[in-house]
Amino acid sequence: MGHPKFARPKYDTPPHPWKADRIEEEHAMKANHGLKNMTEIWKAKSALRRIRGQAMKLIGRADTSEGHYSREKDALLASLNRKGLITTDAILDDILSLSAEDILNRRLQAQVYYKGLACSMKQARQLVTHGQICIGDQKVTIPSYPVTRDEEELIRYHPRSNLNDENHVIRQTILGVRESAEYAEEEVDPEFTQSEASDVNESADDAPKAEDTVEGGGE
Repeated sequence: MGHPKFARPKYDTPPHPWKADRIEEEHAMKANHGLKNMTEIWKAKSALRRIRGQAMKLIGRADTSEGHYSREKDALLASLNRKGLITTDAILDDILSLSAEDILNRRLQAQVYYKGLACSMKQARQLVTHGQICIGDQKVTIPSYPVTRDEEELIRYHPRSNLNDENHVIRQTILGVRESAEYAEEEVDPEFTQSEASDVNESADDAPKAEDTVEGGGE
């Protein structure tokens, strides 16, 4: 039994510290999500492992349509739906397709960036830690705060934040990034008209035949 004053970590570290593929993957995730260290990735992977374990336990049951396991399955699906990890019509198999990226995308830091309140993930983290972001009327300064589905629409700048001014430098920068974003339109191949097809056929008829170009007719 551990000391009650010093809680045990709620995440598992990698079993092998020098796996090149895992290190490259985690560095990419850290850069994409503007994370402070690898611990935040390990927490997401540990949470995902627990969720998958619950789903696989229920999938392995012969019948989860009634009784205790049915209630446990419904509770798990409802919980993950509230957390924004799965859709309303999801089933247990959909839980197994979740990744650590899905867990990280539910962080307040990521949601601030996805809602267009910051120019980058790192700036989103800075705004959260500096008290510029609130959920409803409650200021939240924890970048790793898990945002529920109901809280998504409540994320905004704090009422006392200078960022509520549309002429603020950061707001203007965000607006400039949006306006400069160019989405390449898919090029459509031009249609081949009937007149063009006739021209091709006439050119083929006028082209020299093999016996005209090869001495002896190719024999």
